[in-house]
Amino acid sequence: MSTTSPPSGTTGAAGAINSRRKPGIALVVIVLSQFMIGLDGTVVNIALPKIHEALGFSSTSLAWVSSSYTLAFGGLLLLGGRIGDILGRRKIFIAGLVLFGAASVFAGLANSAESLLVWRVVQGLGAAMAAPNSLALVTSNFEEGPERNKAFGAVAASYAASLALGLIAGGLLTSNASWRWVMFINVPFAALVLVLAPLFVVEADRHPGKFDLGGTVLSAAFMTAVVYGLLRAAGSGWNNGVTPGLLAAGAVLLIAFLVVESRASQPLMPLDLFTSRNRAGGYFSLIGLVGTMSAMNYFVSQYLQDGLRFSPASAGFAFLPMAAAILFAGAQASRLLGKVGAKPLILVGIVLIGGGMVWLSQLSDSTTYVSGVLGPILLFGIGAGLAFTAISAIILGDVSGRNAGSAASVLEMIQWISFTLGISVLVTVFGPVRRHAAAKAPGNAKHALVEGMSAAFAASLIFVALSIAIALIVIKPAAAAAPTAATEETPAQAEPAV
Repeated sequence: MSTTSPPSGTTGAAGAINSRRKPGIALVVIVLSQFMIGLDGTVVNIALPKIHEALGFSSTSLAWVSSSYTLAFGGLLLLGGRIGDILGRRKIFIAGLVLFGAASVFAGLANSAESLLVWRVVQGLGAAMAAPNSLALVTSNFEEGPERNKAFGAVAASYAASLALGLIAGGLLTSNASWRWVMFINVPFAALVLVLAPLFVVEADRHPGKFDLGGTVLSAAFMTAVVYGLLRAAGSGWNNGVTPGLLAAGAVLLIAFLVVESRASQPLMPLDLFTSRNRAGGYFSLIGLVGTMSAMNYFVSQYLQDGLRFSPASAGFAFLPMAAAILFAGAQASRLLGKVGAKPLILVGIVLIGGGMVWLSQLSDSTTYVSGVLGPILLFGIGAGLAFTAISAIILGDVSGRNAGSAASVLEMIQWISFTLGISVLVTVFGPVRRHAAAKAPGNAKHALVEGMSAAFAASLIFVALSIAIALIVIKPAAAAAPTAATEETPAQAEPAV
């Protein structure tokens, strides 16, 4: 394919700079941005004990180092995507990266707990602007078909792999440098992307419109209530008085948000996105997949350090085979999408993930890394690479230019809620089982840990079953997809080509 041929649906301003379009470099830019944002989701966690010591956080307030970022990112995702649709995705993507990079510098220089939390919120705001728009830019920079499938594969695999590699980077930086470097590590990624993006990433056509103020307020409110409620559940259980109230408020706010969006002339989240059967199936399949992934990352990293006595750096490196498996499987999935369609890849991926969780549920006091961890995380990595790539393709593959930012925002929003949901649900399974085992065998902390984690891994199969059921029932195979043609004004009437 000629590098001067315009991507389908790309005209106007985008076409004016098309003569210097270099898809390979554009893909590097988008992959790096997704990798950086995913990395920030895990790299900080291993450094929390050092941050606690350095800045004087209390044991209860330390969780806000992660939670403040989570709430800002999750609460503003829909707005970030919609702003990109109206003002220009590349422009908002770059602005978000500037904000994210600058906040990372100041977070690394923070000398008080309050200062660090403020800059973590600003990081979340920058990520909410950059993440959905970098995903949406795939549709304006890559031709529909094999080229776009390859791009989706690389982006999905890089994000998933970054969650594992963040543990490696966090362990190395915390052990050999300072906790401040888990913030500074974002800066070179942001700087490189900021240099390359204006030169090689094609801007999508703008779709001038007005902002949905009511939808913006309600989306931020329901996301904040739900995410904070789930974080409270993970830390304090479900019966603490605050959690049920927050989740109930989140449900009411979500209903109000959907009512407002159904009546808005230019909604923040166009409900037409869910009229495509395959796209809706892709969104809801993510809930189970990401919920399972959160359990695997959270509990395996603890088991390696508390059960097998790995150092933080060694625990991080233990995830390297999984990261490699995700990247490999993502590349294979992007190649196979055009041949077999998305549904078989999703189903095979989910089954492999389920197999990995069944294996992990068999942990015992004698389990070693080689005998009981390496195999499951390899299965998980291959499954995640296949499933996430295929799901990303059916969600974003045929969405119109007008709504690409909104579609990507919903994808990111569901991932963020599901990640928090998975941890909050499975921690409440882990805790009571661990306490019961500790009471039966006092003094055997490892046995109690193993019993609790085995129960959590077994419970995660509920998430796996949910994803399998949705993929089987809702997502249509490629051969059965209706041959309707999507248009700019009716983006969701056609089923995805994959």
